Parts: sequence; C-alpha cells; structure tokens
Amino acid sequence: MFLSVLNRELRIAARSPGEWLQPLCFLLIVMTLFPLGIGPSPELLAMLAPALIWITALMAVLLSVDRLFRDDFEDGTLEQLVLSSGPVWLNSLAKVGAHWLFTGLPIVCLSPFLCIMMNLSSQWMPKIALSLLLGTPILSLLAALGGALTVGLRQGSALLPVIIMPLMIPVLILATQAIASPASGHAYFLWLGALLSFSLTFLPLAIAASLKVAVSR
Repeated sequence: MFLSVLNRELRIAARSPGEWLQPLCFLLIVMTLFPLGIGPSPELLAMLAPALIWITALMAVLLSVDRLFRDDFEDGTLEQLVLSSGPVWLNSLAKVGAHWLFTGLPIVCLSPFLCIMMNLSSQWMPKIALSLLLGTPILSLLAALGGALTVGLRQGSALLPVIIMPLMIPVLILATQAIASPASGHAYFLWLGALLSFSLTFLPLAIAASLKVAVSR
C-alpha cells in the first residue's frame, strides 16, 4: 500500500510540474535578488546566508503543501485512503515522502549552487546540505500536519501558515545554529537528527488522526 500510494503521488507530481517547480523558482528568485540588494560583501553574505537559505526553504515548503490533501479530499480519494485496509499513517507518510522528493530533495541538491550564489566558500557546502537533508523532511511533515488539519476548512490555506509556522521555528533555529556554529555545530546536527526521528515516529500518526476527523465531518 505504501509503495502504491507513493507511486501514485509521484506520477501525479510528474504530470503537474508547475506545482513543484513553483517553490523552487521562488527559492532561486529570492536567493538571486538578495545579494543584489545588499551587495556582494563576503562577510555580510556569510553572516546572513544560513538564515536566508533556511527561511526561503521553509517558505518554499509552505508554498507547495496547500494542495497535498485538498485535491484528494475534494474528489473523494482521501476518503478511500482513510477507509482502505492499509494503515492511514502509512498512506500519509507515502504522500509526505512524495512531497519531499519533489520539494525538499531538490532544495538539498541545489544547496551547493545556493552557496555559490551567496559567495560562500566550499567549506560551507557540506554543513548547509546536511542541515537541509535533516531539516526539510521535518518541514514537510509539519506542513502536511497543517494541511491535514485545515483540509476540510473553507479558508484552510489562510490558516495553514498561522498553525504551522510556530512549530517550524525550532527547526529553523537548530539548522541555522548548526551551520553558523563552527565549534559546537555537531551538537545541533544531533538535535536535528533526534527531531527528525521524533517527527517520523509521531507526526504520521497525528496526520492520520487529523485526516480521519476531516473525512468524518
């Protein structure tokens, strides 16, 4: 069931490239305009780059998650997934996994290019890539939780950032500190890994419970 749902989501995303290319274009546009606005000073860019990369990555994930469950809710597919014999949390995890493969993973792959755009040296690239690799799945899970909570609401897309943004702040803080702290950065990476493990364990259950409530209304 997991592979079936994952394959379905990947095929849907492949047929609608505009939906997953839009967040990546937003990310690249912001990262291109920012150095032009503040100037090419390496010291200033190095100081601001970790926070800027992560804030734009966070916004890119939020841009792409609104329709994660909404289309399936409107055409009845979500109800079939909830009522199917497979565990709802596993089906939800498959949808989140497909979302990350088309949104989070491209951001991770683009991280060396983002470092070049921000005039950063090569020593920054592994830390930024690792922080994104650990952090973007958490963002996708949190965003999916917000999407599940608001899927049955008429103005759900407006409430989504209000609900999810406070939950994403710890990820943002840990990731930027992991990049910016040369001495103790490894501790922040360990915290990110622990938070990812916690999210993978409990957030799919919360997403499944939210979807059951939305379908039963």
